[in-house]
Amino acid sequence: MPEPGTRRAGTGDECAEHRPLRVLQVYRTYFPDPQGGLQEAIRQGCLATRPFGIQHRIFTLSPSATPQIIRRPEGLVYRAHQHIEITSSGFSLSALAPFRALVEWADIVHYHFPWPFADLLDLIGRVRKPKLVTYHSDIVRQQGLLLLYRPLMSRFLRRADRIIATSPAYAASSSVLQAHRDRLEIIPLGLDEQAYPEPSPAQAEAIDAEFGRDYFLFIGVLRYYKGLDTLIQAVRETSLRVVIVGDGPEGPRLKQRAREEASANVRFTGIVSDAEKVALIRHCRAIVFPSNARSEAFGITLLEGAMLGRPLICTELGTGTTYINRHGETGLVVRPNDAEALQHAMQRLQDDREWADQLGRAARLRFEQLFSAPALGARLAELYQRLAQTNRANAN
Repeated sequence: MPEPGTRRAGTGDECAEHRPLRVLQVYRTYFPDPQGGLQEAIRQGCLATRPFGIQHRIFTLSPSATPQIIRRPEGLVYRAHQHIEITSSGFSLSALAPFRALVEWADIVHYHFPWPFADLLDLIGRVRKPKLVTYHSDIVRQQGLLLLYRPLMSRFLRRADRIIATSPAYAASSSVLQAHRDRLEIIPLGLDEQAYPEPSPAQAEAIDAEFGRDYFLFIGVLRYYKGLDTLIQAVRETSLRVVIVGDGPEGPRLKQRAREEASANVRFTGIVSDAEKVALIRHCRAIVFPSNARSEAFGITLLEGAMLGRPLICTELGTGTTYINRHGETGLVVRPNDAEALQHAMQRLQDDREWADQLGRAARLRFEQLFSAPALGARLAELYQRLAQTNRANAN
């Protein structure tokens, strides 16, 4: 799948030292397929490093990979057809050839873990380029399959030049990461405000008319570990209102439960545009993020809420969620799977608007200090350049 209107990769027409550094991002799914925090994290990393002369392409799978190449602001997206999915991990019989061509084009291959098929591609494709792995999450649920997968996973991580953890908490609490701490880098995810469109007056008015204000907002893929059963239970028989944005495998079951238990309190929007998402965040009382497993390694939605100055509610998982959200400073932190504690936290912010606004201002300040695009771009670009320089030195 060569890029339209360009020479084929690997022709030697350009000297690597006199052109932009080329990075291939590799993950199991990407826009425009269903939205999720990890896809957004990849997009933001690409955008944040462009000012440093980094050029990106993204390799992914799609159930309907037409068109095969999509041009986006962060880079070209190359899609191979997904033939089968096992426990949320896509596999393809036609991915190897386009993957090899893109590896040939790249100076660095940046994998996003976990995606077992990427480990297999790396092995079969005999990737010899510098390899970087962002370790987004431990494998939590599929413990039986993990026994079969562990040898391949261990080989894959051992062969990575560097491994990124997205928060100090996850680096310290993951036994897998601790086994590779000699090659570990901590680079928190970040967001570029300029990548978020300003909603038009008509869009903002439509959101206001549809949902009002002062609701609690969840945004994300509707998966098992998002804790949405607890959220529905928390608002049952209260005046608290919740808007749930996104879609996913748990969607039909959650909608049925909400209809039966809290039909007046919970609204589902499905997938919305970025501009509509901005309007929804601005109009909410707080972001609520009740995840209940370490699969929730960071929480891009929490960052989006902090960027737009909203207070945050999350759970304590020993991951990046409480690196973003400091209890009593930027929001509130509760125990996972505790509907009573979640309801109490939501009610406190509902009853005290002044305090909620104060927490939101502190969340915005923490975002500016730690999670802005310039901070992310500088750290990530420095690591890319360091890997490329080491590779050139070893080749000479």
